[in-house]
Amino acid sequence: MTEQAIDQDFLDLPLDTLADAALQHARTAGAGLLQHADLRVQRMRTSTTQMRDARLSSSSDSSAAGLAVRVLLDGVWGFAATDELTPAAAVATAERALEVARISRPLVAERVELAPEPVHADARWVSSYRQDPFAVPAAERTRHLAGWSHPLLAAAGVDHCDVLLHMAKEQKYYADLAGTVTRQQRVLVEPEITVVAIAADGPESMRSLAGPTARGWEYLTGDGWDWDAEIAGLPEHLAERVKAPSVQAGDYDLVIDPTNLWLTIHESVGHATELDRSLGYEAAYAGTSFARLDGIGAFRYGSPLMNVTADRTVEHGGATTGFDDEGVATRSWDLVSEGVLQGFQLDRAMAARCGFESSNGCAYADSALNVPVQRMANVSLRPSADATTTADLIAGVENGLYVVGDKSWSIDMQRYNFQFTAQRFYRIRGGKLAGQVKDAAYQGSTPSFWGSLKGLGGAGSYYLGGASNCGKAQPGQSAWVSHGAPATLFEQVKVLNTRAEGGR
Repeated sequence: MTEQAIDQDFLDLPLDTLADAALQHARTAGAGLLQHADLRVQRMRTSTTQMRDARLSSSSDSSAAGLAVRVLLDGVWGFAATDELTPAAAVATAERALEVARISRPLVAERVELAPEPVHADARWVSSYRQDPFAVPAAERTRHLAGWSHPLLAAAGVDHCDVLLHMAKEQKYYADLAGTVTRQQRVLVEPEITVVAIAADGPESMRSLAGPTARGWEYLTGDGWDWDAEIAGLPEHLAERVKAPSVQAGDYDLVIDPTNLWLTIHESVGHATELDRSLGYEAAYAGTSFARLDGIGAFRYGSPLMNVTADRTVEHGGATTGFDDEGVATRSWDLVSEGVLQGFQLDRAMAARCGFESSNGCAYADSALNVPVQRMANVSLRPSADATTTADLIAGVENGLYVVGDKSWSIDMQRYNFQFTAQRFYRIRGGKLAGQVKDAAYQGSTPSFWGSLKGLGGAGSYYLGGASNCGKAQPGQSAWVSHGAPATLFEQVKVLNTRAEGGR
């Protein structure tokens, strides 16, 4: 449970006054054509600290705030935003939004309707964290990161050590003409450690496995991740990688750790089940999807072990919030059940257009100056109900690889054909780990890869990873998102030798 409240200096802004000014003007000036109007006040504070070999290499701390007004006038969107937080600016912004809609009306062939949503009056939500990282003095943050660096630099075989800390605090106020009013705050942190060895045939690196999370400073002191164990293990992992033989290309059984699989889920399931992408609305930039609306309840996405949930409510999730940027209460729902496609991620316009009863709360804007777009929920693979461990899965593999930590990736515009590398690949022989190999990448197509899922770890092997930089839309927006998974076993997956492939 969170022990925090929304910062008082945000609550002290004239939020209700701004909303009243903008919405009443929209109601009056929109005459009988206005179907919807909302105001969003958003403040985002970010901080990035970078250490190079235990010395501060860069540090930034910024804050941006503003208000945005959306109107739906005769089925056409209008949007405008400003960084001035005054009633007069709110009225002017509402008028600009109306004017955008008026100008656009003759040019727009497709009229927008919004799926219904109950009114949420004076709702408040705060993410689950204990210590605000922005309350930690910058000097203390630097000392803490340097404290991580020193033992790594002292370790044999480590030539350089980079440490990065990215933090964000987002505060939002939303109000619409229906009567919904929400106030929210969330805090997110992303620490990352990279060690580098200058080997005879070039540099090798190894990165920490901990993902970004909606926690506070406590994450860096051991709540949610064992940093002491991570730091103690990195030099050994790096040294083994330097000496590791190159992988022999072929078909292997893969035991994939959740620290790697989260990214495969993100690319092949998360993006593929965004309904706007599936319908072609993102084709000019972010691509399309092989998943189709008429496949719900019928399309075989993977094996019967594949159960994937979209969740905007999971504790510590990067995409977790109480309400989205259309005033929709967030929830959890099935995307894939027993290997069969069950649903998509929706905002209110997509839900109404395609006959769904309601949105599932996937509208988000990364700043006050950007319009809300349909964004990804926390998309996760459910573990098995038993107590199967990672070691159990490895023990059942005669000839395979154990895949740990994300690295590089490639996927086509339809989210169908892909290739992923990892921080570490371990050879499995006769059910036992037999040392690292390098230059490996696993390759497949989404349905065939997920169709080869043959084993799941239990809840004890489950981990919630994710990203802080999921990109989408034009102009581009960035979002935090999390993906959970247990350890998994996939049978006979194609593995490439990237060094050999690159040399062709």
